[in-house]
Amino acid sequence: MKRSFLSGAILSCAAAMTVNTVTAAEAKNIIFFLGDGMGPVTQTAARIYAGEKAGLAVPETHKLAMEKLGYAARIKTYSEDAQTTDSAPGMASYITGSKSKNEVISMTPDTNPNDASGNAYQVNGDSTCPTTGNGQAVETLLETLKAKNYGTGIVSTTRITHATPATTYAHICNRNAENTIAAQMIPNGAGYNTKLGADGMDVVLGGGLRHFLPTTVSGGRRTDNRNLVEEMKTAGYTYVSTGTELSAVNLATTNKLLGLFNASDLNYDLDRVKKSINEPSLADMTKAAIQVLSRNQTGYFLMVEGGRIDHALHGTNAKRALEDTLAFDAAIKAAVESVDLSNTLIVVTADHDHVMAFNGYSKIGNPILGLMRDYVSGTPSKDKQGKPFTTLVFGNGGGPREATRAELLEADVMADDYLQEVGVKLGIPGSETHGGGDVRLTAGGAGSQRFKGTLNNTDIHGLIKQAMGL
Repeated sequence: MKRSFLSGAILSCAAAMTVNTVTAAEAKNIIFFLGDGMGPVTQTAARIYAGEKAGLAVPETHKLAMEKLGYAARIKTYSEDAQTTDSAPGMASYITGSKSKNEVISMTPDTNPNDASGNAYQVNGDSTCPTTGNGQAVETLLETLKAKNYGTGIVSTTRITHATPATTYAHICNRNAENTIAAQMIPNGAGYNTKLGADGMDVVLGGGLRHFLPTTVSGGRRTDNRNLVEEMKTAGYTYVSTGTELSAVNLATTNKLLGLFNASDLNYDLDRVKKSINEPSLADMTKAAIQVLSRNQTGYFLMVEGGRIDHALHGTNAKRALEDTLAFDAAIKAAVESVDLSNTLIVVTADHDHVMAFNGYSKIGNPILGLMRDYVSGTPSKDKQGKPFTTLVFGNGGGPREATRAELLEADVMADDYLQEVGVKLGIPGSETHGGGDVRLTAGGAGSQRFKGTLNNTDIHGLIKQAMGL
């Protein structure tokens, strides 16, 4: 069937009026990978870092798994009310095709997260969103496919009630009402999102146990005395809480799988590996989800988030950000190796950028986390004070920014806990901001040829639906 595309990607209004048949489905399954905060500099630095770890003579020549996918696009990320989006509208734009305001989860553009005085519509994780007069829910891609009997799943290294995963299955005016968000996924429970059908999502793997347990249980934050883990088990879910337990599940016979591996977010991958923490890797969770969902003969939708990339960047800790980016890339590689790309569409992108910058004129092969060494002399370049500086720096944040800079040493800047220097000192740990720049999208498999050019994040929703014949 002939298709007409605007800017190489979007079906034009004129063509839409002349085509009366439904687009033929090319993709039976969709796996949507979201690297939270994984802007172009983070991806470039992670590529070089991976090349270094692989021992390449020229680490810059390395290719990540996400970069081996055949199609690429540049994505504009602004939200309804801000040049720089936060994760809630950033991801919701992909999953609903609609812009929304910062902090809002899968609601119409007129929804406000705060009252007229600027107070958030949430208290201690419980929603205080007005029931009328403050926007409406917008259907998500997961809900659309669930209604058509597709398998559905979410995987994240953050709390599964956190902004990115929440946009797939929940609707709420303020992202911080995570107790209320959790209740929306419990089949037939109070506050359940009935758009998830009678039996709910099939696979839920990540962190956030605290929002499933009552305050009467150690670490629990629920104020309604509900134990949502027990409710999910009653609804037919197999529940696991460690990496060991996940690996022991018979995935060939498990239809409903819930894994909550940390009270809050999962550990950074660097720490998970070094400290032998009993949490699954993102690749392990992805493979488990695919094995469960692939038994659905209609097809499936799976969202996989590398969420802690964002957290490390907020903390101006480039090393952990790069390690988590590589863990995210390992999950992409695992997925590509686990599926049939003739009927599966894989999309990889980010919800927003960060303000990490690639700094100076480093020579080829210079350690990406190290001191910036000049490409001519091979010696550390110096600032106006005669002090060396690093290749990776941040535009703002809570990291070091002193009138007289410290004398940086290679061993110090390569350490796990080193915080890169910042241009604008915000003074609060973890306060580095998102960036408003475009992000990269890559796609491979069935229907991936649609993803090219410069696109708005809201365009991706329609392109996925076209690929799936919806």
